[in-house]
Amino acid sequence: MDILHLVDRLEELFNESRPIPFTNNVIVDEDRMLDLIDQMRVAIPEEVKSAQKLVSERDRTLAQAQEEANRTLKIAREKSETIVERDSLVEAAQARADEVIARAQQEAEATRMDADQYVADTLMKLELEMERIINQVRNGIRTIQHTAQQQYNAQPEPREPAQE
Repeated sequence: MDILHLVDRLEELFNESRPIPFTNNVIVDEDRMLDLIDQMRVAIPEEVKSAQKLVSERDRTLAQAQEEANRTLKIAREKSETIVERDSLVEAAQARADEVIARAQQEAEATRMDADQYVADTLMKLELEMERIINQVRNGIRTIQHTAQQQYNAQPEPREPAQE
């Protein structure tokens, strides 16, 4: 379920709550509130899960690149041991292995940076949304407090009985 929809439902629940006279408190339906909180707990981690999935994919790509580089390096070393008299071939194999390693490390670093940026962007969006929600809740509280204060101030003061 969309987190924004859940926030709207939370705000609706708050707006439907009955104020307690002469206080800044309201009476909220506990079951509905707890149900909404449970639904939020389910919805919010989905954003985090997708960020974690991207990070694990980055790590998997890095591991594959490292494994390929290790295999290439191993092959190059084996060939260099068997063809010692051919220095030029050994040097070419070493250079190729170095190129593969360098390329794999560059690709892994680029993937890591992309994943980190995605996670940072996602978390910043989540933070902004949560701040917006908190501001809406605070505005609702202020409105209810203001209305309650106006109602309290508008009540006529009790009169003292007239003395004869």
